[in-house]
Amino acid sequence: MLSLGVAVVTFLLKLLAWRLTDSVGMLSDALESLANVAAAFIALATLSVAARPEDEEHAFGHSKAEYFAAGTEGLLILFAAVAIGWTSIGRFLEPQALHAPALGLLIIGLASLINCATAIVLGRVGKRCQSIALQAGAKHLMTDVWTSAAVVAAVLLVGATGWWWLDPLIGLLLAFHIIATGARLIHESANGLMDKGLAAADLASITRVLKAYAADGIQHHALRTRTAGTKRFMSVHLLMPGAWTIAKGHDVAERVESDLETAIPGLIVFTHMEPVEDPASWEDVQLERNRGRNRQGGSDLPDRKG
Repeated sequence: MLSLGVAVVTFLLKLLAWRLTDSVGMLSDALESLANVAAAFIALATLSVAARPEDEEHAFGHSKAEYFAAGTEGLLILFAAVAIGWTSIGRFLEPQALHAPALGLLIIGLASLINCATAIVLGRVGKRCQSIALQAGAKHLMTDVWTSAAVVAAVLLVGATGWWWLDPLIGLLLAFHIIATGARLIHESANGLMDKGLAAADLASITRVLKAYAADGIQHHALRTRTAGTKRFMSVHLLMPGAWTIAKGHDVAERVESDLETAIPGLIVFTHMEPVEDPASWEDVQLERNRGRNRQGGSDLPDRKG
């Protein structure tokens, strides 16, 4: 809600600055702020979905909805960059003088201060909550701040030198910079939708916990991790002595899961117990397994046919 309110206010301020100065740089800045309005509205909607608890149709929750917000924000940034580039080229062909630059700069400066403060708040909350949507919003707003700074510099240079072509040139350069920001957001969103694994630091913590149980005869393999918005998941096979009772193995697995969740708060852990002496257990590492293979030692369970 804060992001949406600020986006509307800064867009109106920058639109006023453009109307007063007729600067293509300020128009570019206003167009990017218009993308902020749409992105903030989409982020608000998707965060509302992501906050819903799991249900029968979404057993792992709805947290991936955040990636749609980040991806859409990236696309909106790209569209804004195209509009900025098109406007800048037109101004190169038909250069115009700036009007009331001092008042325009004052308005842009005020909008930038508001954006900077909001970006800091969004970044802190997004990092604390591990929300990609809020972190994407913070990055976008900081990009907006730097865009405004470049526009201010361009207007000052135009006023000092009289080189009117500097205004559309800054607009073009900003368009390329904004394209890079949008592409990064789309890439991060795609990684999340493709079930990207946990960060290297988290993987190191997981491995450290699992290796601590090696002295008790507990081995592990088939470690898999993935992120889904604010949630982080992992699954692992625990290889234990086959002579242990189910109750003892379950007790150890519970301790392993508890230690992992302590090492990485919020981590959701799934474990699978296997007998360490069975060679088939060591081959059981693929995501898609051939369960029809002959297992050494057979099984005491009856065949389930029909």
